[in-house]
Amino acid sequence: MDTMINSTNFPPPTIIAVNGVELEVFEAGQENKGNPIVLCHGWPEHAFAWRHQVPALVAAGYHVIVPNQRGYGNSSCPAEVTAYDITHLTNDLAALLDHFGYDEAIFVGHDWGANVVWCMAQLHPKRVRKIINLALPYQARTEKPWIEFLEEIFGGDHYFVHFNRQPGVADAVLDQNTKRFLRNLFRKNVPLTPPEPGNMMINLAKAEEAPGDPVLSDDELTVLVQSFEQNGFTSSINWYRNMDRNWHILADVDPIIKQPTLMIYGERDMIPKSENLSDFVPNVDEVSLDCGHWIQQEKPEETNQAILEWLNKQ
Repeated sequence: MDTMINSTNFPPPTIIAVNGVELEVFEAGQENKGNPIVLCHGWPEHAFAWRHQVPALVAAGYHVIVPNQRGYGNSSCPAEVTAYDITHLTNDLAALLDHFGYDEAIFVGHDWGANVVWCMAQLHPKRVRKIINLALPYQARTEKPWIEFLEEIFGGDHYFVHFNRQPGVADAVLDQNTKRFLRNLFRKNVPLTPPEPGNMMINLAKAEEAPGDPVLSDDELTVLVQSFEQNGFTSSINWYRNMDRNWHILADVDPIIKQPTLMIYGERDMIPKSENLSDFVPNVDEVSLDCGHWIQQEKPEETNQAILEWLNKQ
């Protein structure tokens, strides 16, 4: 996998011990020390998801730090489900800042990574200077635990619910069909159609063909496939299995995000835009790009432009 990544000018990895685990971290722009920006990937992804952003951020004067978060790539994959709760995930990032000698950094997150960044601002507010999140707007805490809430709305087949209520079932199907699943999931220009019955992720893993166009080249897809063939999917799915635990962890935490924030949506993403984002994130700017869920990989130049214009304006 490393040769594949290095052939794309992605920085070489270092294994860094933090918070009781080892993280595989890709670092660039060391000459810009003192101006850190941390990029947090989503599911089922890899630090490599930020390959188009790293050179632009280095050129703009940032020290770019891109971890494979726990459960991914060559980072540690602890066996216990609770090792993937939001306390552990955010403590990993805080410890990463400590490792580099930083009090605070700009944090950028996509998908699950965005959720970690929102929670980082709540659980470690002094460590977060600014926020740039893609795809997943701030999720206000629901009255009942998240999985129960989602089950009432979407039923037991919704993949968040299914991952929790039927642990191991989806993992096994994805592990058996890793390449097909990732190839079918990472698509763009997908026509909006009502969801098929069943767990969407299992459906994708079993489907011979998927609508839309591939987001990744064959070489880029290989990076992901090799990563998940090495670890399997369980450790990354365990992030979902902590959603109710996270709901309890965040019970007494200030829900208001005070940092300057940029929220980038994909117009065709299945994740809906927030109707009331500024209620919880008062210092927010919102941008929409004409793309689906994999924003920074579908529209790399436009994403870079949105990020850099916003950072320059700050």
